[in-house]
This record gives sequence, structure tokens and C-alpha cells, in this order.
Amino acid sequence: MLDIKLIRDQPDFVRQRLATRGAGDEKLIDGILQADEQRRKFLAATEKIKSERNRVSKEIGTLMSQKKFEEAEAKKKQVREWDEIIKTNEGLASAPNEELEKLKILMLQLPNLPHESVPPGKSAQDNLEIRVHGEKANFSFKPKSHVELCESLMLVDFARGAKLSGSGFLLYTNWGARLERALIQFLLDLHIHEHGYTEVSPPLMVGPQCLEGVGQFPKFKDQYYGVAEGDNKEKLGKLYLIPTAETPVANIHREEILAEKSLPVKYCAYTPCFRGEAGAAGVGTRGMIRVHQFDKVELIKIVKPENSYDELEKMVSNAEKVLQLLGLHYRVILLCTGDMGFGSAKTYDIEVWAPGQGSHLEVSSCSNCEDFQSRRMNLRFKSDAGDNKFPHILNGSGTALARLFVALIETHQQADGSVKIPVPLQPYLKADFLRA
Repeated sequence: MLDIKLIRDQPDFVRQRLATRGAGDEKLIDGILQADEQRRKFLAATEKIKSERNRVSKEIGTLMSQKKFEEAEAKKKQVREWDEIIKTNEGLASAPNEELEKLKILMLQLPNLPHESVPPGKSAQDNLEIRVHGEKANFSFKPKSHVELCESLMLVDFARGAKLSGSGFLLYTNWGARLERALIQFLLDLHIHEHGYTEVSPPLMVGPQCLEGVGQFPKFKDQYYGVAEGDNKEKLGKLYLIPTAETPVANIHREEILAEKSLPVKYCAYTPCFRGEAGAAGVGTRGMIRVHQFDKVELIKIVKPENSYDELEKMVSNAEKVLQLLGLHYRVILLCTGDMGFGSAKTYDIEVWAPGQGSHLEVSSCSNCEDFQSRRMNLRFKSDAGDNKFPHILNGSGTALARLFVALIETHQQADGSVKIPVPLQPYLKADFLRA
């Protein structure tokens, strides 16, 4: 979440930066300041009572030495009354109470402030194209869509996938399953051995505190899959299927204090991802563009604040390397203020060209969340000077499938209906072409 001190000291600046997102979040600031003021008054009143109690406690000793026992006893009674008030107030301050809960709820609703380098804008139409790599594939024949290729080469059985789980779920078969597995292994090996990430394999179900930590709760709670044990409705909502590996991996060190010398921390993880919102975008149509379950290799960095934007550029480069090695045309987009994610201060999207779709598909989104997530999960690091600071957390797709799968088979399809396998994938598949 945002720093309450920043909101308190520079409310107009915070309002201005939030307003660039175009969602009206700046209207929450007045309520936050009011709740914060009420809470601070409560705490200040408690501190005033403590100060008075300490002063009177010293007077009691003086009165006792002067044998003024009656006056001393009266002051002891007053101190005992103050002790009870302080005890009650401190209990209220540490336990959930109306003002604290109101402040927390409002703070959790605020998105991150866009970085000053992010272009203003209202939608994807205002995003900036930063660079383009390679050329779009040219064919001497009419290229097929990935749906046609998947069916002719028996890579994905769309009908049986829907029969098993409903629309938006895929059944990879034969070479399709092997290609998906090869891509995952290729991505992991690249990021581990060439880019220096440490591989982790996290749980696929997490508690709501992890979703809150990365900023996916409470705003997007209706888009994810809650899990229950059998039909036990009381257990529903205690665990959720992860929407991305970012959710568990970014939370690995939640509520910890890391040593400054341990930074940067760089994690890489493969997981399936589960998202309910895919249905809102026409997932009922056949294909692999929007699905409820897909595979992804995720990159996470926990870094010192002064290095975070250099680390963001490196992360984008790491994700680009995937597409370069696979011989795919892509472009890098800098998202505008109105198109960024809730927790992001700055985001680059990488969009790969899919000839059969005649469009670019997002396969990677790399974001610097600054200290927005670390504050929510109370993750800190101890500087060499001895003070505790919030690190910056970055996340990026390195990359996501199944859109990478789509772009690859559509780009490398051949006139005879086969698909040529890029050289880096051939050792994993032990083949150079996919054929029926």
C-alpha cells in the first residue's frame, strides 16, 4: 500500500498522481486523512495520559519522603485509574477497531502511484511503442490459425478439454503436450543458467493474505477461484488457486527482515495459473488466446530501491531474450497511466506477433511495484546503517503460455502443414518438425 506519511504530508501530490490513472481513486484521500486524523488523536490522547501518569508517579515518591501519606495515596488512586485507561486504549490500538479497520480498508483500495516516467493516458490506445524486434513472418501460402494447426497436427483437443472442465480449458495431446513441456523447460533453463534467477516451485494454493500482499485482493477478489475441502463451505475462502506465480513467490519473504547484502533476490518459477475473468472476454470461442488455466514462467526480483528501475530494464531484456531465441517478431510497449495494473508504478508489456490472428498478443508484462507490495506484506531489509527499509518488488512474465505456443506454431508453420521447431527447442523435443 502507499505510505501513510506520504499521504499525510503531500496529499495534493498523491491526489494528482492517482488522478492520472483516471479511475477516481483520488477521491479516497479525504476519507483516509479523516480516519488517520481520528486515530492519531486517539493515540495522542493516550500518550498525554501516559506523560501525566509518569509525572504524578514521581510526585508520589516525593510526597512519601515528606510523610504526606494522604496526598500520596490520592495520587496513587489517580495513577491506578490512568493505568486502566492506558491499558484499555492500548488494547483498542492493537486490536481491530472501527477507525483502524476503516483506515486499512481505504488504504487497501488505493492503487500504486504511477512513476513520473509513465506517459499519461486513459486506455491502451495511449500506450507507447518503445521498440520492435524482427520482421513479421511472410508466407508463400495462406497461413493457418493456431486452431487449425492444433486440430490438423493433433496438438490440442479443444472439444475434450471443454468436456472435462468447460470452456476455457485445454487438453494438450501428443506433440502439443510435449511442445508445452519443452517450452517450460527451455524458459526455466534460460532464466536460471543465463540470467541468474533461482528456481522455486511454490504451492498452487495460497491464503488470502498473499493475494492481499501483492495487491490482487480486495479489488479483484471476484476473479479468482476459492478452494473448499469437499463440500465444507466454512473452508471456502481460506485458500485460493493462484492467478500467477507472482502471488506465492513475491510473498516468500513476507513479514521478514532481509539483510541488505542478500539483495537483489531473484526468483524464477513455473506454475499453472488459474483465472476466472477469462470468461468475460469471450472465452467461449475456440482457441488458446483467453483461457481459465494456462502455464507461465514468472520472474520476481526483490531489490534495493535505488536499483529498481535498472533492474526493471534487465527483467524486460530477460523476457525479450525468449522471443529472440525462438525467432519471433515482437514489440515492447510502455503502458500509460490509465492502462497499468493496480500495484504497478511502471509496466512494460511485450507483445508477440501471431500471423494467424493478424495481431500482437501480450506474452509478458514486467512491472516495478516499488515498495507498494512490500508494505502490504511487511517485507523489509536492514540497511548497512542499521535501519529497516522497504525493498522494491518487481514481477515479470518470462514468459506466459499459451499465447507463446500460439505465436510459435503460427509463425513457424510450413506450406505442407507442418511446424518447424526453433533450434533452441529441438534438444528438448528431439525433433526439428511437428508433423501429423
